Amino acid sequence: MGYFKSSIVVTIIGFMWAYFIDGFAALYIVCLLAILEVSLSFDNAVMNAKVLETMTPLWQQRFITYGIPIAVFGMRFLFPLIIVAVAGGYNIFEVFQLALHNHEKYKSILDDVNVVIYAFGGAFLFMVFLDFLFDEEREVKWIKPLESNWLIHKIAQAEHTEIIIALSVGLYLTSHCNEANSTSIALAYFTGVLLHSIIITVDELMNTNGVRNGIVGLLYLEVLDASFSFDGVIGAFALSSDIFIIMIGLGIGAIFVRSLTLHMVEKKTLDEYRYLEHGAHYAILALALLMFIKMFTEINDLIVGTVGIFFIIISVLHSIIEKRKAK
Repeated sequence: MGYFKSSIVVTIIGFMWAYFIDGFAALYIVCLLAILEVSLSFDNAVMNAKVLETMTPLWQQRFITYGIPIAVFGMRFLFPLIIVAVAGGYNIFEVFQLALHNHEKYKSILDDVNVVIYAFGGAFLFMVFLDFLFDEEREVKWIKPLESNWLIHKIAQAEHTEIIIALSVGLYLTSHCNEANSTSIALAYFTGVLLHSIIITVDELMNTNGVRNGIVGLLYLEVLDASFSFDGVIGAFALSSDIFIIMIGLGIGAIFVRSLTLHMVEKKTLDEYRYLEHGAHYAILALALLMFIKMFTEINDLIVGTVGIFFIIISVLHSIIEKRKAK
């Protein structure tokens, strides 16, 4: 439980801050937001654990040391301000004043650009899943009709398969979106694909004997966290329009996700549950597809969170069943 000590300390501080802002009403909202964040990002914890297993203990610890302020202040507070500033043509200080004193206008601007955010996040997560699906070195298969059929095997042997599929999906999405936002959506989507490709390429260049470079690994984890956090940041406005309450609630959830990640690494959870990694990747695919759908229509955040948890639970149960059969 050592990895959860910092999470508990930050949670207590966050609760005190929330109570100072608006009493028990704020405390209640913070609790709901924390639960929302954990439910949306539980599969993120599994993915983080997979990446951290390939990093040195020093960088595993730095994931918490540097990751907490980035996750709480950067992604749950500063990032939405930057998005609104760029989209609305404001400077960051004007947006901060809007967030403090004109919640409705701030939320309205953020709502106007959520399609662009979904395009970027969906593209990045989609690339993560395609990398998993076409990984020829992966020995354990879960849904074998999908992962082990001759067509997937043949396609995986070709070069640039993931890029071709991702670009094709991007062209389809951008050709069917609102013409007024088509340029911004296309730029966001293909930036997500490009960023993932750059990180993977740099990672392969700097990878030494299977040990991932710390800086590249941390960058990958932060971008992955950003992609998972988009839904939570946007959906949080359904519960509160106070950016500090949102930051506290989502930040607490994000910190627990990070602590859960380190716990998984320490206890070798991915080795214990052989299909857990697979469940996380299918949850990522589901989240990416839901983000693409949300570019055109509204989907309740409860559905998004439930789908991810469903794949995680099924993969854990199947892992337990297979382990008992093996015994």
